[in-house]
Amino acid sequence: MGRSHPRILLNTRQIELWPADLLRARGNHDARVLARARWVLRRKRDGRFLAAALPEGLATLLPGWQHDTCADAALDLLDAHGPRGNAPAAGLLPVDDLQARLDTLGLDADAYAARTGLALVPEPAWLAFAGFDRYRRPLWLTPAAARAWAHLREAARRDGIALDAVSGYRSHDYQLGIVERKRARGIALDAILAVNAAPGFSEHHAGTALDISTPGEPAAEPSFETTPAFAWLQRNAGRHGFGMSYPRDNPHGIVYEPWHWNHRDA
Repeated sequence: MGRSHPRILLNTRQIELWPADLLRARGNHDARVLARARWVLRRKRDGRFLAAALPEGLATLLPGWQHDTCADAALDLLDAHGPRGNAPAAGLLPVDDLQARLDTLGLDADAYAARTGLALVPEPAWLAFAGFDRYRRPLWLTPAAARAWAHLREAARRDGIALDAVSGYRSHDYQLGIVERKRARGIALDAILAVNAAPGFSEHHAGTALDISTPGEPAAEPSFETTPAFAWLQRNAGRHGFGMSYPRDNPHGIVYEPWHWNHRDA
């Protein structure tokens, strides 16, 4: 019988522990290591593979990665929960380093929260595998949101509606990367923040939010509201605990997002 792989994402502030079989190798060497690995330590800010947990021990994939300030936390998590792939106790990661991320954008967390009414959103200590999104990327959500998404999608399928997940959980570092890449293309920060919440303030950080589309429809476009899938969600999503977060003229200064639905974890 083959080695079973975990189906959770273990989380630290700077490093994620991924089930190895859900990652795509970026070269022959990585492919050989990943084929034997159970977990891969992946740096959040750039997606680099740092090390892999093999039966005989830890294999380095990026020389010098241990100098990362969060290396000890990731290794402690691997020692405590990695061998059996079990989840740690439910909890949230600290946010005391968030202002350093916002400083790179010239933003103050308190002022941004007061201006937008958006709440600071910590990341969960772990997330559950919820299948794949439309791009065949692993989709991570809280356990409750993952179950609700499976039930929502199946209910839609029974009614002849196909729903795609476009994205789920996103870390603070990933959100920062989105903003930085847009700024590098010359987009003004205010225009970016009308579409993407500032790092630390997106519902995607909580692992409860989904961007949803339907086959043949472009991702994250207002035209989604004209589809039968959107009409079905309006009628049925609430029964599964999902609500649309950013309707027209919402008080947060976020553009209308008919594709963005958040699950209210109990």
